[in-house]
Amino acid sequence: MESQRSDSESSRPGLELRLLGPLKLLRAGAAVTLPPSRKVRALLAYLALASHPIPRERLCSLLWQVPDDPRGELRWSLSKLRALVDDPAHRRVLACDDGIALDLAGCDVDVLRLLAAAEAGFGRLGDTELQSLTAAAEHEFLEGTELAQSIEFEHWVASRRSEFRSFEIALVAETARRAARGTAAGWAAARRWIELSPFDIGAHARFLAELYDRRLIDDCTRHLERSARSFAADGIDFAPIAAAWKELRTTPASVAAQAAGHETTEPSAQRRISVAIMPLQEVRSDGIGPSDLGNALTHDVISRLARLRGLLVIARGSVFAIAPEQLGYREIGERLGVRYVVTGLLERHESATTAVIEVVEAASAHIVWTDRFEASSLDRLAVLDEIGNGIVSAIASEIETAERNRAILRPPESLDAWEAYHRGLWHMYRFTAAENEQAAEFFRRSAQLDPTFSRAQAGLSFTHWQRAFQRWGERNDEVRRAIETAEQSLLIDEQNPAAHWSMGRALWLVGDQAEAIGALERSVALSPNFALGHYALAFVHCQAGDPETAISASDHSRLLSPHDPLLFGILGTRAMALVRLGAFAEAAQWGVKAAARPNAHVHILAIAAHCLALAGRTEEARTHVARIHALSPGYRLDDFLNTFRFEADTEMRYRKAAAAIGLA
Repeated sequence: MESQRSDSESSRPGLELRLLGPLKLLRAGAAVTLPPSRKVRALLAYLALASHPIPRERLCSLLWQVPDDPRGELRWSLSKLRALVDDPAHRRVLACDDGIALDLAGCDVDVLRLLAAAEAGFGRLGDTELQSLTAAAEHEFLEGTELAQSIEFEHWVASRRSEFRSFEIALVAETARRAARGTAAGWAAARRWIELSPFDIGAHARFLAELYDRRLIDDCTRHLERSARSFAADGIDFAPIAAAWKELRTTPASVAAQAAGHETTEPSAQRRISVAIMPLQEVRSDGIGPSDLGNALTHDVISRLARLRGLLVIARGSVFAIAPEQLGYREIGERLGVRYVVTGLLERHESATTAVIEVVEAASAHIVWTDRFEASSLDRLAVLDEIGNGIVSAIASEIETAERNRAILRPPESLDAWEAYHRGLWHMYRFTAAENEQAAEFFRRSAQLDPTFSRAQAGLSFTHWQRAFQRWGERNDEVRRAIETAEQSLLIDEQNPAAHWSMGRALWLVGDQAEAIGALERSVALSPNFALGHYALAFVHCQAGDPETAISASDHSRLLSPHDPLLFGILGTRAMALVRLGAFAEAAQWGVKAAARPNAHVHILAIAAHCLALAGRTEEARTHVARIHALSPGYRLDDFLNTFRFEADTEMRYRKAAAAIGLA
């Protein structure tokens, strides 16, 4: 006699596939014994998540590292797979032309439920389903199914694990928002949220609220101190959390918003302007959606942009957690507390990969900037390097430009530290003595408004450097002040590449070549995308260091920042390095390009004039001499040589050139 099954058993689907945690296959609730082959399991997981038939060739390259008969290996694995999932009346492993697909109609697959819920928005889940998915998402995707020899499969698994980890954060955050404060469920959710997303403002606000409700004030203080150190070490602005703590203690009505994970601090009040880099989507034949390459590129851009330390970059976990909700720009800005949102689309062609990127001001949905980047390769590392470099540098440059333009329109007396700093940059890049004085005043104001703002001190150091270099002030005093303010910048934030950049330039002024190069190399080591650091290295090396290194650093700086306000200097350093190599004709070409820049100062014109003379283009050189004397009537060769630090043989070349064009 058959025993009666319970309602819950009879309602279970015939086939269940569990990919979160160790791979499991259940039929009518009973576990199916899986074959020992990891590649059969990997094949099952890959096909389960595929939205269209996968070509056999793709499966062979994904799972087999050129065995004697990859198609034979695939056929054997498919036969094992059919034995696992096919039913007499329902073939699930399907061969479509040269592709393979898995029909999972009527099956319960945990990750497919998770993906569907993410697409619809976790806020729409019922409490029971939310609890079920949150519990499932705690487990690692395909736990124990590693294939060390199958690199492409490992990349795919790593990308999917990151995706599902971001979903877990979003699920836990949603659980915390729903749980009543002061309850065991609320406490557990708050602890789990901050554990998974330690740089999420909403997580800290909710965790502090739980501590505060329990009157654990000392614990709140210790948590704030630890978090402040952690945020500082990673270059992340702690001010929003301090503001949340202040609101928690003073305004009970704000607690609910903070506990729900919403940022209440106005972005304009933050010391660094914030930006969210949303996961890049890939355009495929079956539509637009996330991809392992898009996720990897997004992660790379977030990491590299954060290392510049000029912007507050929202942590990866937070942006990936809300990405499935497909929010508008304004909603993203409100949810994450950011002024700017970056989005993008990837396309892979036969021999190239392209990315179209947009920077949008969240509050107005106004496009600040958009551009297209291309890598002439399909190789993953080449794409990350070529496209990633361009995206990072462009985002930093365009947001800085937007902030400078915003600051220049505001009344000077109303500027905060961040705005005063950018107003200073606007004046600094005019490269005249009067504008340099204005820049120094705004940098000083920025430093007074926020004594912990390292970049304000670095900017002030550069204005002293300009006075010394251009002879706009008493040189020894300006050199001393350039070093003092660079030291102050380093004391505030030793991990800031701009601080080491300002120190490297200041050390060059006193002739300490080795220490200057060391500081500048530290600058670009901290942030390989810091264009000014590469330019400063080129500047030092082009005079008395390694001219080949100078050319390489100049080219890299120009690649990172093709429209840099200091482009005249980037081009000029290349010209001076070529002079040392004896390539006078090429040096003249680059010198002319430098002198053609709209903000080129008198020493740049002198570089062009000398290079043209060395190349035998005497009449063109004399035209540049006329421009020099129009700007500075008394300018002579000694002014040029005393400004730079050339070796004896290079100095003799410039003396010969100056004699030929009337600058001696």
